[in-house]
Amino acid sequence: MMRRVTFTIILAAVLWTTMFSPWTAPHVNLWWMMTASACTLSICATMFAPGWWKRVHFTPANILWGIVIAVALWGVFWVGDKLSQLMFDFARPQVDTIYGMKDGQSPWLLTALMLFLIGPAEEIFWRGYVQENLSRKWNANKGFIVTTLIYALVHAGSLNFMLTMAALVAGVVWGALYRFFPKYFAAIIISHALWDVAVFIWFPIM
Repeated sequence: MMRRVTFTIILAAVLWTTMFSPWTAPHVNLWWMMTASACTLSICATMFAPGWWKRVHFTPANILWGIVIAVALWGVFWVGDKLSQLMFDFARPQVDTIYGMKDGQSPWLLTALMLFLIGPAEEIFWRGYVQENLSRKWNANKGFIVTTLIYALVHAGSLNFMLTMAALVAGVVWGALYRFFPKYFAAIIISHALWDVAVFIWFPIM
């Protein structure tokens, strides 16, 4: 089991570094590669640990909580953006670089990709597969901490401090929710998808 988890984590690191590294990013289409990468990892999760979908229940309560979590997380990032601008001169330029990734792209296409493929696929892989299996191997707390750190570190190849910190903060929130409320896995998936499109397309933090 650990060999498969390790293999997929290394694969995720390679894919995300290729997408975001200043040396390789100009040579790939970010959005199509991110979609393909997230879906590939979720397929690996399904192959190596089938049955994750049995923990996903799209009940009215889960849908409501997914919306609430997404809104709350957007608020956390709004506050974090203002504080980071007071603390770091490089904060806003790095955030602007992240938003620049959508330049020239159809907002409708990006919304569809993040809402129905990228967001859900990332949660299926990182929380439903990696955190779940590391928690079973060690314990729930260690599984949560290690998964969250890895989730942030795979973004470090971007050399963008704000992007890496964003991944860390979001990873803490989704990982903690999965740690303490695994029965709300569907809500976590929904919140990730909604937060992606809210913070990037619908209500960008400027």
